[in-house]
Amino acid sequence: MATDTSAKRVKMDGPLIGTHNGHFHADEALAVYLLRLLPTYASSPLIRTRDPALLETCHTVLDVGGEYSTENNRYDHHQRGFDAIFPGHSTKLSSAGLVYLHYGKDIIATCTGLPKDGEEVSILYEKIYTDFVEAFDANDNGISAYDPAAIKSANITKRFEDRSFTLASVVNRYNYATKLPKDPAPTQEMKQAVEDTNFARASSFVGEQFMLLLTGAHEDWLPARAVVSKVYHERGSIHPSKQIMVLPQSSTPWSSHLYNFEAENPSEPKVLYVLFPENDEPDSKWRIRSVSVENGAFENRKDLPDAWKGVRDDELSTASGIPGCVFVHAAGFIGGNKTKEGALAMAVKAIEA
Repeated sequence: MATDTSAKRVKMDGPLIGTHNGHFHADEALAVYLLRLLPTYASSPLIRTRDPALLETCHTVLDVGGEYSTENNRYDHHQRGFDAIFPGHSTKLSSAGLVYLHYGKDIIATCTGLPKDGEEVSILYEKIYTDFVEAFDANDNGISAYDPAAIKSANITKRFEDRSFTLASVVNRYNYATKLPKDPAPTQEMKQAVEDTNFARASSFVGEQFMLLLTGAHEDWLPARAVVSKVYHERGSIHPSKQIMVLPQSSTPWSSHLYNFEAENPSEPKVLYVLFPENDEPDSKWRIRSVSVENGAFENRKDLPDAWKGVRDDELSTASGIPGCVFVHAAGFIGGNKTKEGALAMAVKAIEA
């Protein structure tokens, strides 16, 4: 049984969950956590085994057993012929994706208080899969984000190593987090207890990341959708090019919404610069941000002018011919001005440069 890591043990009397023992991966660590977010499984104990007789006693089995059956609460993906995917995607599901596919809307509704059948839950359901769960599925099924053959044929090489930077690599390190004493020789029961403790820590880690993402998406990202929609569709009143978008508040998560609205309006000009106040005080300074080529990319659609990069204050105002300049980052992706009008002037001049 998985070790209870809380200071005070909670009675685990819910439906028994089973998954395999031995080396664990990110997908079943997340799948177990997701199930336990539901009232039905909130107090469910976990058994980690490959013994078919023990798995048969489980109410729900994840990532082992060679069966995918919602009627029998079996969610494995290793069997021949398995090809289930999330709607609108092409990545084969892992145990994490299977649990999310069938229970994701219930989980979101439970955690947020939103009505399960409402539009907001549907939007979050798609976003959380795209932004988080799909990577678990791809990793466990050995699917790369880019076609390896295409990368090789283009003679593209990595600039640095990032294998230890992913959630999957962090989960893998938990396999070795707790060491057993060498003397006396540990029993099989001791080995299993340590393994289960490590799994519980890994499950809590990936689960916390899921909850942080979901909470931010619900409380910040989702309300921002209406704000970004308004300023996107009204950007022609800011500048005739429609390439400048002005946000009324600081800390508005705008990028993914912008890309979505642009995808829905392919004939419209792409936004090059987004303006927003540094804070919500009346005398706030303003920022100008170059829009990335794609969400999460470091390459911009159009950098701020080279002559401004790495320059500050009066020197920048002189170089740009715009009063009140504060800075432009050396990489050219962001800058600042003392006023909204000044930031807008910087954006207009950058477009014309």
